[in-house]
Order: sequence, then C-alpha cells, then structure tokens
Amino acid sequence: MAATIPSAEEVKRKALKAFVEEFGVEPTVCAGAPGRVNLIGEHTDYNEGFVLPMALPMVTIVAGKPNSRKQCKIISLNDNISSSCQIEFDISIRENIKPGDPKWANYIKGCIVQFPYELSGFDAVIVSTVPVGAGLSSSAALEVATYTFLEAMSGHKVERAEDVALACQRAEHDFAGVPCGIMDQFISVMGKEGCALFLDCRDLTTKQIPMQEMNDYVFLITNSNTPHKLSSSAYRERRDCCYVAAEKLNIKSLREATMDSIEVLKTQNVSEEMLKRARHVISEIKRTINATVALEKGDFLQFGRLMNESHDSLQNDYEVSSKELDTLVCAAREVDGVLGSRLTGAGFGGCTVTLLEKKAVDNVIQNIKAKYTGTPSFYIAKPANGAREMNTKC
Repeated sequence: MAATIPSAEEVKRKALKAFVEEFGVEPTVCAGAPGRVNLIGEHTDYNEGFVLPMALPMVTIVAGKPNSRKQCKIISLNDNISSSCQIEFDISIRENIKPGDPKWANYIKGCIVQFPYELSGFDAVIVSTVPVGAGLSSSAALEVATYTFLEAMSGHKVERAEDVALACQRAEHDFAGVPCGIMDQFISVMGKEGCALFLDCRDLTTKQIPMQEMNDYVFLITNSNTPHKLSSSAYRERRDCCYVAAEKLNIKSLREATMDSIEVLKTQNVSEEMLKRARHVISEIKRTINATVALEKGDFLQFGRLMNESHDSLQNDYEVSSKELDTLVCAAREVDGVLGSRLTGAGFGGCTVTLLEKKAVDNVIQNIKAKYTGTPSFYIAKPANGAREMNTKC
C-alpha cells in the first residue's frame, strides 16, 4: 500500500509542540514549504529550457519566536540527519555568517544572509516530511520555508515570488555549494493545489497547468530508498559539458539548439559524451513542451509515452540513472494500466514517478516489491500548495 502523507496541519502541530518542549514558550511564527516531484524536464533548467514540476503534500515546517539576542538557535527534528541536530550562531553581522557543520544548517544560514531586511535573533524548530536524498527537493523546501519564516517574523514580505526563489537559489549556491537550477525553489514558492507548474527557465515566466481532469489516473512516487548520489562534481561535469556544447554551436544555451545541432557538433569532432549530453537536453526540452500540451488536453496516453522517452534518454544519453531506478521503472512498466514511468530529480538514486490508472496502483506496488531487492516506499502524489505563513494555533 502507498504510505499516507501527514497533512501540513499535522506537521505544523508537531513543530509547535516540539518548540514548546524545547524552549518552554509558545512559538509566535510558523511557516512551511513543500517538496516537489518533477513530472518531466530533467536537467533542462540550467540549460534555459522548460520544466514541469508539481508541489507535494510533503512539507518542511519552521516554527519559532524572536529572541532578545542577536543569536539564532535552531533545532532540527529530521530523522535523516546524521550530524548534530542543533546549531547556534550569531547574526549581528551577516557578512560574518559562514557555511560549515552541520551541513543542513547552511541552507538556513544562506537564506538569512540573502534576506534583504533587518532581522532579530530567533529560536526555531524544524520538522519535515520531505525525505532527504530522495530527489524530492528537501533542500529547496528547507530554504523556502526558512525564507517565508523570516518574512513573517520580520513583517517584511518580498514583493515578487520569483525574487524569493532566486534568493533561495543563491543560498544553495553560496552556502551549500550546489550549483542547482531554479526549478526547485520556484515550485516550492509558487506551487498551486491541483496544478503542475510550467516554468520557462530562461525568462522565469510560469503557467499553472490544471490537473483536475485526472479522474481515472494518479501519479505514484516510488522512493528507492537509495539516496541520490549525483555529487556536485558529477552535476558540474554534465552542466559544464552542456555549456561547452552551446559555445561550440555559438549559441547562448542549448535552449536554442535543435536536433540538427547534433550533426553540427559531429563536424567539430567533439566527444561522444558531449553528443549524448546535448541530445538529451535538446530532446528533453521538446518533450517537456509536448507533455505540457498533452496534459492541458487531458491526453494522458501521450503524456505517459513522453515520460518513458524521458527516462530512456536520462538512462542512455545523460547517464544519470542507476540499477535501482531502472529496476523500479521496468517493474512499473510491466503492469497493465501504467502509462509511463521515469526517474525524477537529479538521478543516481532517489525516486521514480509513474503515471497510471488508479485501479493499477496495488498491482504496480506488488510487482515492484517482487522485482526490487531493496525496500521501496510508495506515495500517491497530488499537487499541493506552495510556501505559506501558518497560524500558531494547534
């Protein structure tokens, strides 16, 4: 059976209760932000392409209260943290805030440094249901929840949602050292219940894509429970390979390339690896546009076919899949009622997302459990709301 995802209100109540237990007073500020699943459009964001994510019911909640010191004391109750679950640091001079250990706190520090308004010190507790290392963007959920918390605490709301997303992206670049694209932060800020988000990663325009017509279909997330291991260096290698390919084609990004561009690259005697990387990005950008059109039309058969093509390209051309992910995808595709299945997130572990008929869910889960040697987790994914301030009443 698919696991039941605790509601945002349930997670909030846990955070509020934990704050009282830790600090002995009631919290006065609470904010949350969701993780995400990317339906299609992988490794296209840093190539100025298109992506189609949706926000998940899985959330990160920050509950806290300003203090009279210029100190922050933050306690994380995330079970997946292997290092210290508590940190305290001075924020009187933000230029002095530096990344360090524990690593999870760097996302918070980065958001504090990026926040454009005056801040007091504060005490806070963090509770999250977004699994770490699953490719469901636990880092962006933490960043955006933190930033929304800072807005609520300071009484100063950043006017444009895209500015919040960009500030959180800079926090991840500068303090976590991860050269991520903009998708994760955008969907965590701008998610809308019942909709996927079509994002143009060049000009940052967005369009909400309603998904209410999915009466007979659902998206099933399967967590391989093997943390995604796409290191910063492997990510950079692929990103930089795409940048070099664009330079050789004398274009700003692979967004401007076509399949004919692959033939042009061949005349320049580039490596087979570069050809494959470029081919994935060029084809994936086109797939994402076509998939969005299919979703708007309610053509779920076509959407599923494009999901399958996406995974095959990620496996063979971008080479970011893994034995575990391929096994999950193959096992899902074997079952009648499955329209499409693909890895989601950066790759090398984490999760798959499968579009299937509701009546096929149990059969898919059974087949995956029979074929997969690990211990997978299953979630029915429904598009949820993005970041929001929350009241502090249980």
